[in-house]
Amino acid sequence: MAHVSDLIATDIEQYLKAHEHKSLLRFITCGSVDDGKSTLIGRLLYESKMLFEDQLAAVEADSKKFGTQGDQIDFALLVDGLAAEREQGITIDVAYRFFSTDKRKFIVADTPGHEQYTRNMVTGASTADVAILMVDARRGILTQTRRHSYLVSLLGIRHIVVAINKMDLVDYSEKVSRDIREDYTAFAAQIGLEDVSFIPLSAFRGDNIIEPSNAMPWYHGSTLMAYLETVEIDDARMQRAPFRLPVQWVNRPNLDFRGFAGQVASGVIRPGDRIRVQPSGRESTVARIVTHGGDLAQAVSGQSVTLTLADEIDISRGDVISTVEAPAEVADQFETTLVWMHDEPMLPGRPYLLKIGAKTVTATITDIKYQVNVNTLEHVAAKKLELNAIGVCNLSLDRPIAFDAYRDNRDTGGFILVDRLSNNTVGAGLLHFALRRAHNIHVQHVDVDKAARSALKHQKSCVLWFTGLSGAGKSSIANLVEKKLHALGHHTYLLDGDNVRHGLNKDLGFTDADRVENIRRVAEVARLMVDAGLIVLTAFISPFKSERRMARSLMGEDEFIEIFVDTPLEIAEQRDVKGLYKKARRGELKNFTGIDSPYEAPENPELQLATPQLSLDAAADAVIATLRLRGVIAD
Repeated sequence: MAHVSDLIATDIEQYLKAHEHKSLLRFITCGSVDDGKSTLIGRLLYESKMLFEDQLAAVEADSKKFGTQGDQIDFALLVDGLAAEREQGITIDVAYRFFSTDKRKFIVADTPGHEQYTRNMVTGASTADVAILMVDARRGILTQTRRHSYLVSLLGIRHIVVAINKMDLVDYSEKVSRDIREDYTAFAAQIGLEDVSFIPLSAFRGDNIIEPSNAMPWYHGSTLMAYLETVEIDDARMQRAPFRLPVQWVNRPNLDFRGFAGQVASGVIRPGDRIRVQPSGRESTVARIVTHGGDLAQAVSGQSVTLTLADEIDISRGDVISTVEAPAEVADQFETTLVWMHDEPMLPGRPYLLKIGAKTVTATITDIKYQVNVNTLEHVAAKKLELNAIGVCNLSLDRPIAFDAYRDNRDTGGFILVDRLSNNTVGAGLLHFALRRAHNIHVQHVDVDKAARSALKHQKSCVLWFTGLSGAGKSSIANLVEKKLHALGHHTYLLDGDNVRHGLNKDLGFTDADRVENIRRVAEVARLMVDAGLIVLTAFISPFKSERRMARSLMGEDEFIEIFVDTPLEIAEQRDVKGLYKKARRGELKNFTGIDSPYEAPENPELQLATPQLSLDAAADAVIATLRLRGVIAD
C-alpha cells in the first residue's frame, strides 16, 4: 500500500500513535441512480492512497471486464462488490469503506439510490455526521434527490454537501452549477436543511476532489477532501449537550465494587457531579470515573466508562444516568416517525419489542397519523405501513422509559422494533415528543383488588381464550362451558366474536389491520373482566400468534388459558353453518381465514381439543377438568 505519511517509513510507532488520536468522521453518499456515488468513493480511496498494489491491479483488470469507462479505471468497482451490482451497474446494499488522511480518519457508507432500498439507506445514514448528496450536472435536481434529502433531514444529519458531479460532461459550466445551487437552496429551505455546501466536481477525472480544478476557475470554495477534513464532527457537538449515559452493564466483580458501565452518549461528567437515574428518578453523586487505564478526571461524549456513585441506589441495565440540572424526559407514550423495514406490514395494535439503547420493552403502534410519500413529501392516510414506508405514528409502551427527542440526541431518541416471534428487526424509529396523556394520566390505586373480588366469588379469575377456524366449534364449546360453570355457581362472561362485532367492534372490517384491532380491543375488555374477578370466555378465530401473545401479556401469570379448537379446514368447511366458506370460495368474501387469509395455529396451547374425535359435551368437560386442575375452580 502506498504510504499515507512519511512516518510509516521512518517511525512506525509515532505514526500509529498519531493515527490513534485522529478524529473519525462518518459520512454517506446518496443520490439518484448513476450519479456517481461509488465512483466518488473509489476516487477518494485512490487519492488517499489507501489501496494495496494487488487491489489496484485487480480493479484495473475488473475495469476491462466490467467497467464502463473504456480504457480508464472504473473507480466504482472498488465499492460495488456484489455481483448483482456489477451486472446491473447499481448499488443495492450499503457498502462501508475506511480511509484516512494525515488529519482525520473516515468511514464512508455508499448507500443505494433505488426507492425499494430505502431501509438500506436509513441504516447507512443512522450514524453519519455528513451526507454527500450526488447530483448529475446534466440532469439537475431529481425526485430521488428530494427523497434522499428528506431522509437525510429526517435522520438528523446536519452537514450536507451537494456534490454537483460530472461537470466535465457539461464543459465545466458555471451557469449549470449556479442553476442547480439555486434550485436546491429553495428546496432545502422547505425541509429545514440549513448547513448546505455546494461543490462542483468530477469524480471520474478528480476535479475538486483533492486539489482545486484548473477547469473551474470560477469556483473559489473548498475541495471535497478539505471540507471532509475540517467539518465539525457530531461528537464535538454532543459534548456540549446535557450528560447522558445509558447503562449497558452493572459491573459488580466483588462485594467492594459496584459500578455502572456504558458509553457516554452526550455531555461531560466529573467526580462530584450530581446525577439522576431515570426512569426511577433517584439521585446520587458521582464518586469515580473508572476505566481500564485508571480513573479519569472527566468523561466526555463517545467514551466508554464505569461510574461509581456515592450512594447505594437501584440501577439496572437500560436505565439512563443524567445530570440533575438537565435530566432526560420519562414517558410511555410518544409521537414517532417510523421507517418500516420488513416484508410483513406493520399493523397498529400488534405488539413488538422496542430496543432503545440497552433497554427492551413491549411496544404497540396505537395509531398511524399519516404516511409520508417520500417522493412528493405529501402526507397520506394509511392503515398499515408496508416495506420501506415511512409514517408518523403514536407509540405506546408497557412501561416508562428515559428519552430525548431524536433531533437532540440520536442515542437516546432512536430505537428499533423487533418481531416478538422471529426476533427479526422490522422497523427503526425516531422519538419526537411524549404525548400529553403520558404525563397527565396515571394509574389510580384502588383498595378492592382482583384477589378480593375473586375470593368473594370463590374462584380464580382468568380468561379462557378459544381459538380456531370458523366452524371449528369455538362458540358452541364456550357456550356449553359457561352453562356448566353457571350450574356450578361460578361467575362468568362470554365474549363471542359475532356478538362483539354488533357493538364494541362494529366499526371494524376483516382486513389484517382490522383483525389485529378487533383482538386488541377484546383483550383489553377481557383484562378488565378478569380484574373484576370473573372467569372470561372468548370465542374468536384470532388467527395471528402475535395478537394471542399480546392478549396473554395483558393477563397475570396463569390467568390466560389458550384453548385450541383443532378442526381441519375440510371439516370446518363441510359444516359451514353460516355459509361463509361458500361465499369465500366464490370470491364474495375477502380476507377469510383459511381461504385467502392465514391461520397461525397455536404451538403450545394449555388445552387442545380435536373436535372431530370429541363430542361437544366431552370437549366442555375437558375444559372444566383443566380449570379444576389449575385451581381456577374447586373440585
